[in-house]
Amino acid sequence: MGRREKPIDPGAGPVQSFAFALRKLRGEAGTPTYRAMAEGAGYSAAALARAAAGETLPSLALTRSYVRACGGDPGEWERRWRAARDEEAARPRPVDEGPTGSPDAPYRGLARFEPDDHPLFFGRTRLTDSLTALTRAHRCVMLLGPSGSGKSSLLRAGLIPRLRDAEGPAPRPAAIRILTPGPRPAHDHRELFTPAEGPGETWLLVDQFEETFTLCHDAARRREFIDRLLSAEEPGSGLRVVLGMRADFYARCLEHEGLAALLGRASLPVGPMTSDELREVVVKPAAAQGLIVERALTARLVEETRNAPGGLPLLSHTLLETWRRRQGRTLTLRGYEAAGGVHGAVARTAEDLYAGLAPAEAETARHILLRLITPGDGAPDTRRPIDRTELATTRRANPGPDDVLQRLTRARLVTLDGDTVDLAHEALITSWPRLRCWIEDNRERLRRHRRLTAASHNWHERGRDSGALLRGTELGEAEDAFGTPGERDELTAREREFLDCSTRSRRLRTRRGRQLTATLAVLLVLALAATVVAVQRTATADAQRDLAFSREQAARADQLRADRPEAAMVRALRGYRRAPTTEARSSLLSAHARFYAEQFTGHSDSVQSAVFSPDGRTLATASFDHSVKLWDTRSHHLLATLNGHADAVNAVAFSPDGRTLATASNDRGVKLWDARSHRLLATMTGHTNMVEAVVFSPDGRTLASAGGDRTVRLWDVRTHRARAVLTGHGDAVFRLAFSPEGRSLASADTARTTRLWDVASRRTRAVLAGRTGAVTTVAFSPDGRTLATGDRNHHVKLWDVRSRRPRATLTGPTDTVQAVAFSPDGDTLAAASVDGSVRLWDPRSGKALAELTVKRPLYSVVFSPDSKTLVTAGQDPAVRLWDVASHRRTGALPERSGPLTWRVPFAHPRALLTVDQQARTVRWSTAAPRGAPAPIRFPGTVVDSLVSGDGRVLATADRDRTVRVWNLATGKRIITFRKSVWTLRQLSITPDGRTLAAGGKDGTIRVLDTATRRTTAVLRSDRPVTALSLRADGRSVAFAGGGGDGTVRLWDVRSARADKPLPGRPDYTLALSFSPGGRTVAVGGNDGTIRVWDVAGRRVASTLTGHTGPVVGVEFSPDGATLATTSVDRSLRLWRAGRAYATLTGPAVADAATVRFSPDGRALAVIGSRGAARAWSIDADYVAARVCRLGAAHHWARLLPDQPVDDACPS
Repeated sequence: MGRREKPIDPGAGPVQSFAFALRKLRGEAGTPTYRAMAEGAGYSAAALARAAAGETLPSLALTRSYVRACGGDPGEWERRWRAARDEEAARPRPVDEGPTGSPDAPYRGLARFEPDDHPLFFGRTRLTDSLTALTRAHRCVMLLGPSGSGKSSLLRAGLIPRLRDAEGPAPRPAAIRILTPGPRPAHDHRELFTPAEGPGETWLLVDQFEETFTLCHDAARRREFIDRLLSAEEPGSGLRVVLGMRADFYARCLEHEGLAALLGRASLPVGPMTSDELREVVVKPAAAQGLIVERALTARLVEETRNAPGGLPLLSHTLLETWRRRQGRTLTLRGYEAAGGVHGAVARTAEDLYAGLAPAEAETARHILLRLITPGDGAPDTRRPIDRTELATTRRANPGPDDVLQRLTRARLVTLDGDTVDLAHEALITSWPRLRCWIEDNRERLRRHRRLTAASHNWHERGRDSGALLRGTELGEAEDAFGTPGERDELTAREREFLDCSTRSRRLRTRRGRQLTATLAVLLVLALAATVVAVQRTATADAQRDLAFSREQAARADQLRADRPEAAMVRALRGYRRAPTTEARSSLLSAHARFYAEQFTGHSDSVQSAVFSPDGRTLATASFDHSVKLWDTRSHHLLATLNGHADAVNAVAFSPDGRTLATASNDRGVKLWDARSHRLLATMTGHTNMVEAVVFSPDGRTLASAGGDRTVRLWDVRTHRARAVLTGHGDAVFRLAFSPEGRSLASADTARTTRLWDVASRRTRAVLAGRTGAVTTVAFSPDGRTLATGDRNHHVKLWDVRSRRPRATLTGPTDTVQAVAFSPDGDTLAAASVDGSVRLWDPRSGKALAELTVKRPLYSVVFSPDSKTLVTAGQDPAVRLWDVASHRRTGALPERSGPLTWRVPFAHPRALLTVDQQARTVRWSTAAPRGAPAPIRFPGTVVDSLVSGDGRVLATADRDRTVRVWNLATGKRIITFRKSVWTLRQLSITPDGRTLAAGGKDGTIRVLDTATRRTTAVLRSDRPVTALSLRADGRSVAFAGGGGDGTVRLWDVRSARADKPLPGRPDYTLALSFSPGGRTVAVGGNDGTIRVWDVAGRRVASTLTGHTGPVVGVEFSPDGATLATTSVDRSLRLWRAGRAYATLTGPAVADAATVRFSPDGRALAVIGSRGAARAWSIDADYVAARVCRLGAAHHWARLLPDQPVDDACPS
């Protein structure tokens, strides 16, 4: 029996699908052997096997023979073969794309030819000869041609190689310099006019000379640049100049007498190529790469581009796309047609790119492309090269422009030359209908924008001279074009500042003009106001002082929050108690959130030990409260509490594979736990005194423990039996450490010695002793060459493991060193001391790096696996996080890789629903409100999730844009949306979980009954749905469409009728939400504004401003009194009665992608972009009371002795 064939994925492509069908036909025929099939087929068994291998499409003849051998219909299979061939031909081949495509690509696409591309530059020999001869006869030459005639390529890949390789009496150039004018040509390129030293002359090639007229708006600067160029005609100038210009700017040259004379004396027009030259352009680059072009394709291309002088970039791009769809080594007519042909290839490439962008990315791409356009004023539109920083300083660039810019570059639609961004060719303007529509729709605004840009540059160059500010009509036009916050986001920082200064200057002038006539009126008003103030001052003085004090305390608290959150809470609390201002409330809530974000709280006594799991996803802490707690390091949620020890737990350790946890206790026992199920695996006894230390060997097979009985015990992790007892210490052993390779074990005792053991022989290799106090801690460096010890003499010693001698003694702690740890990358050594500090050193040089202060005795210090985060634990129950790079407290650990655990908040007043991607489970964090959910097997990688208010229905979004809706009771899928629903923003579930609405990118909105899984209503919109909200009773849907039209529509589900869009200026809508009663709907826009609409009156009830970036989440509280909004500006804002109520900032909310209220409205779950959810209280009175309790328990009054807490915390 022959070997089994390798499996084929029929979804991988048309070739694989065809091979899969051939195998199925063979199976239906009884699976004859290929040897038997070959007997009458006329092909070998190997050839027949390759036909169904799925690697390449077999020939038609081989396919016919295969089908006949299996009893199939050759005619039917010929049709299948041709369909597979056509589909395969239409698929672009993957290429390793740099800026211009694959290194092996014989064509340049829209990009120009560079000097190094000379071997592939064909069809311009005759014109290159003429240009070379003209430049030898004249010192200044003008090259004229329509856009797309190949002027830039002729200068670079034609003229430059000819000049460099010149032979004969004329010397070679001393230097060849290329420039494009830009907006300040004489200033920006002044150094290029200095001739290079040495024999020969300096050649200056000015490409796109028309920029002198389109980008340089100052007539004096333009004349200065032209005069400098024409000065090359002087025989002793040492310069020769060649200008390349679009022919449609011929008339502008006639405005300058020198250019007009040059056109009559030394100009060369670039006309269309002949048929033979076009044939060279098509065939010879391919031949240079060993490729073949079908004759029919060559003829078609020559025919379609003949007599089209501006069609060369279109031809080049079409050839590149045809090359990407080649069959083997042959460029085919079928591949050409699949690419869209000469007149459609550019548009197809651009549209394919645009269709693959997310809505926000598409808006960024539109913003970038319009920045690269100069709209013509009585002349054609032209491209506008810009500096890359111009994109980065606009607020509209969200998401960041870099990713979108790279995708535009890879698609060869734009080019990046250093920091300069430019369209790949102006042919894109005329060949891509979408771009043309954008330009036409924004033509007047683009003109005003370009004038504003030029004026702002002029103002900046003149030292911000007030005389250069906009005035009169120009200022009015600029304000009309960029008056709203969303419109101003399109401006750069300099342009915004210039416009603001112009507006302020006008106001100042107006104010001065009215000053004289208004003097008497002002004096009268002031007199009246003084009288009113005098009457009210007595009554309001205390209130004003309270408000000022409250705001001052809030401001000081915000300054303390990053480094001293406890002190910040005390400050904010005093301000809030004096006067509950928005500032004090915001500061109190933010400081409280940050305090809990920067630590793990839950133990009731001191924490003795902390350790990360190998993947960094879990932190285990051991405490004097007899428990071990496991924490999710991203969300800070408590995963489990391990109870089993009868006394304080001194140490905890993860096995190298992360599956097992070991704990050591004063109860003399060592316990092993399953780290996933949290089940107790074994209790190992043998120690006769408290156990102080426990550690796994690097291979995970051996566990070492030590303690007060002066022994070190080795245990078999699999059998839970003792392997050996190591004796020799003269006092209690506090710490253990395995060397990285696992052959040595270090143990430290209070008798001032550290022993190195040979694990295999169980014998002492060495005893490290010196002038030291009782040794309390020990750790190996990652490379195993250095051993660090800490002692009661306040020292950290570094030992050379090989020589057993001390290398260095590190000082600084003022009390016992309780723990030392090397970072996994070996760059940092940390030591925790009873003096309440952690000191960091460079272990190689011994240089002190930083001191981190807690002001409470510390017992444990540990690095995260990526070396970026440090965790400290000690006398108080809090476990704190520190950023290693900045040496500051941090609110979260860095992003981790691997499967994630997603939390869907508040499906029940006291429960968080946990969606575990890795374990494929769904569970409640507390007592289940509806019973334990059924197991769910997720087919894809979950990146977002949403649960109904009653916990009945769960929606998950996969990385491949598949959205699935699940019944939590049964674990079964209700419905699947494959790539029609982008994200969960297009999904909404009623609180009772019975009704679901989903909006797709095709504009279709479906309403489903989750119990019957039947569609109850369908609405079709002409726009992709970007955001959607279902009213609580399921009777109405609010939705917003993309494609540049962010207007909001309301749809009555029963009548299946959509109302007219809510009136107002359209904006890209990213989030919306009905109020609980359905009377209002909140809409978050791309301009950072939230508009709350009265549904019945179809009017804006309130407009909320404050966010400085697009709003990505809106949510009403259950009673409808509070609205929470999140934005890419990294803040979370609360609104009540149409006014700001509080603003939460800091790490606790910086990553907020969306929020959910608790059922009582007193807490918020902040959900990060990676799925972790944290719950924060927004009840300021409750937080104030909690801060008072914390302050009393932890003696916070001593943190701010000059700011007593007692007056803010009445008993």
